[in-house]
Amino acid sequence: MKKNYYPIIILLLISSYAFSQSQQPKDSVEKWSTHFQLTVIDQSHPSFKSAYSGENSLNADADEALSLTTTLFIGRKLWTGAAVYFNPEVSGGSGVSGAKGIAGFANGETFRIGNPAPALYLGRLYLRQYIALTKELDTLDAANNQLREYVPKKRIVITAGKFALSDFFDNNAYSHDPRSQFLNWALMGNGAWDYPANTRGYTDGLVVEYISPDWEARAATTLVGTYANGPDFDYHFWDAYSTTVELSKNLMVKKHKGRINLLLYRNVTKAPVYREVINNYLNHTDEALDVINGKNYGNVKYGFGINAEQELSTSLGAFFRTSWNDGKTATWAFTEIDQSLSLGLSYKGDKWKRPDDCFAIAGVVNGISNDHRDFLQIGGYGFIVGDGKLTNYSTEKIAEAYYSAKLNKNLTLTGDYQFVANPAYNADRGPVSLFAIRLHVEF
Repeated sequence: MKKNYYPIIILLLISSYAFSQSQQPKDSVEKWSTHFQLTVIDQSHPSFKSAYSGENSLNADADEALSLTTTLFIGRKLWTGAAVYFNPEVSGGSGVSGAKGIAGFANGETFRIGNPAPALYLGRLYLRQYIALTKELDTLDAANNQLREYVPKKRIVITAGKFALSDFFDNNAYSHDPRSQFLNWALMGNGAWDYPANTRGYTDGLVVEYISPDWEARAATTLVGTYANGPDFDYHFWDAYSTTVELSKNLMVKKHKGRINLLLYRNVTKAPVYREVINNYLNHTDEALDVINGKNYGNVKYGFGINAEQELSTSLGAFFRTSWNDGKTATWAFTEIDQSLSLGLSYKGDKWKRPDDCFAIAGVVNGISNDHRDFLQIGGYGFIVGDGKLTNYSTEKIAEAYYSAKLNKNLTLTGDYQFVANPAYNADRGPVSLFAIRLHVEF
């Protein structure tokens, strides 16, 4: 399947190119785009109360960890309406406790990898093609993976290659980017969206979007991992794949911009079914309690997410998310959350004459399904949480606040605080406070 996958994408892009030549106005503004980012995060927590611990528990002793990512964003104009984007990336370090022990983990720049040594890898490599549906134009400013260019106000956008689904879906002006906004995983996006990705957060696939001033709609089909939190993709595409769709409505309330998004997803993978794993353990037919390495294709996880944002004044904005999945099959890619609710406020520093600074605060409540809870109670481990038992379940509650100070055009320094009650849904552990300093460079 791997050999046949990219030729299909190439054929689709050639077809879209042929159509676009007759429909698309000239759009040459810049031919090359080059941007860079570096983010360093130092995060720590003091010791906290813990009745017991397991393999995936957050370390109850004082702990500290450093993470680093650096990315080069290269874009090249190809033909009318088309460009290719290439992102080599280096990451190193880790999260506290190896990014385990909290379902809504505290550092969105860390990955669940065993080796913290810096590594160079391909983050993104994709081709984007616009197809005009009108002659009216907008100007898109230069940004990471965005050439400065004229685009039709109404357009179809086809993207194919390697990317992160979060590049296109579940966006929010106030709560989406851990390099500049909230750090917590459950605030980067819908916590219960088990979005398909490899260990570093990327996937291969195809995204088709309809963009207009008032409405947007997008759909994606992508590859999934060969096992839970795995680095490699499963190329048995008809047996293992993900489908994601989203509908977005742009709003205007008393001259202040807003937006609401509805996301639906369905993953077909080898992810084991919690209840089957539990029954096999109790019947002594298979006592491994293994939900990392699936044996059979065809298991389905589905869910939804609602994501809203609203500007309240020129300085103040609010956001809200709620998400849910059926919680019957094991988490395969993101994190072990089956229900999540978050809301928060973001305030720019206009009042104290620092308009590029930002103070923001948010709260999150995460939960899991009954089947997922029973699995943890009998001693099961996922790839994020698992304390060896779960005798006192409670929802995981998180509060986060940060202040980001723009020191100059290219440098931002952020102080971040998080309070986590019932880490990994366990009322016998915690609460725990986490403190972080983030340095972000971009140009």
